[in-house]
Amino acid sequence: MSKVFSALSVSVDGYITGRDPAPGRGLGDGGMLFDWYFDGDVPSRVFDGFRLSEPSARFFDDAAGRVGASVAGRNTYEDSDRFGDDGTPHPAAPLFVVSHRPAPRMTGDRQRLITTGLADAVAAAREAAGDKDVALMGGVLVTEALKAGLVDELILHQVPVLLGAGRPYFHGLPEHVRLRLLEAVPAPGVTHLRYEVVR
Repeated sequence: MSKVFSALSVSVDGYITGRDPAPGRGLGDGGMLFDWYFDGDVPSRVFDGFRLSEPSARFFDDAAGRVGASVAGRNTYEDSDRFGDDGTPHPAAPLFVVSHRPAPRMTGDRQRLITTGLADAVAAAREAAGDKDVALMGGVLVTEALKAGLVDELILHQVPVLLGAGRPYFHGLPEHVRLRLLEAVPAPGVTHLRYEVVR
């Protein structure tokens, strides 16, 4: 069965954006969270234009190659300028957007709005992904998925910076979530950490 995972760049103090993320402003003042995408000489096999260090390329392409569908929260969708109205955060995978608010009309078949909740969005993404995995995007969405027991793995691309403010990767949880470290890969400008959610 396919897995559900999240793979986000995060500061050492736990933020996935800087201050004032917004449409047209992306991550606010937290753009350095993605510098490692472009600080090497190894082209990504999955994402055109990414040139990573050798250890980052191995780790990143392995994770990106697993993705058969993505699920994003509404804030992530809007802050990313709706991925160009019919684009997606992954070059080969459809996007499912979870929102209880009205959304702009989505054109084409690469984006789908789900208004009936996160569990339905994950189920639809699993069906679309086939034997590949589902990637979750957005701190609130990942936290809600953890609460619902929907997450199998967490990947933190931990960047050595303290942002001091922004949107956190994780929000309040009603109980502890135990993790088991599966992999740790140090690389220039980032440390890649992959955890299994222990149930």
